[in-house]
Amino acid sequence: MSIKAVLIDDEKHNLSNLQELLGVYCPQISVCETALNAEDGKTIILKHQPDIVFLDIQMPGQTGFDLLRGLSHYDFEVIFVTAHDQYAIQAMRFAAIDYLLKPIDIAELQSAVDRAIKRCRLKAQNRQLENLIDLLKSQQNKEDQRIALTTLKETRFVKTSEIMRCESSNNYSTFFLQDGEALLVCKPIYEFEEILKDYGFVRCHQSHLVNKKFIKSWKKEYGDHLLLFNGAEIPVSRNKKDAVRKALDTG
Repeated sequence: MSIKAVLIDDEKHNLSNLQELLGVYCPQISVCETALNAEDGKTIILKHQPDIVFLDIQMPGQTGFDLLRGLSHYDFEVIFVTAHDQYAIQAMRFAAIDYLLKPIDIAELQSAVDRAIKRCRLKAQNRQLENLIDLLKSQQNKEDQRIALTTLKETRFVKTSEIMRCESSNNYSTFFLQDGEALLVCKPIYEFEEILKDYGFVRCHQSHLVNKKFIKSWKKEYGDHLLLFNGAEIPVSRNKKDAVRKALDTG
């Protein structure tokens, strides 16, 4: 995992020294850019969206604290770099925020970087967990997902959970709904296969898409057919058997 960092300090030799130390002793850190004042520091933070900001506290004009107060959100770790200001150091100790005293001690630099990287990885894991929860929520709400079906007279917005099956005829497709209504749509079936596959539909035949929740059984007495709960029998073509069997086995 490459860790992006920006360095902000009003003295060029401090920036050069810190960048050199990071390159030698913390190779996992990739320095994107440096800045000599808070205003430029804010610009490079917004530009690069770094994982870690190495930030001097006392700078001409705005301080490092002023810079942080001027940001609307904080998606990065901060390691303060300072030569003095004992009150700030006490406050940072109390808040468990990392800081480095100039001149920088290599062991302290490595420890601060290691702690920051661990926090970055934890945040990445948390984002992955949030994404998983969002995905699970979206799957739970699939019953409410609607699809636009354009007929000759109108565009209907139909819940995917209410579509029993779809049957094609040349460049037209007929959608058979749970309430018995049939909608003739001016598009071929392949345009709907990709859309509906994530909503429980399986392509069992060149001309047929079926919603798995309406399948009652697989009949084999006179060729392969899917029997739906409303009595409709839908053919399963030879080259679709394995895909249909897998789709039904998995849910």
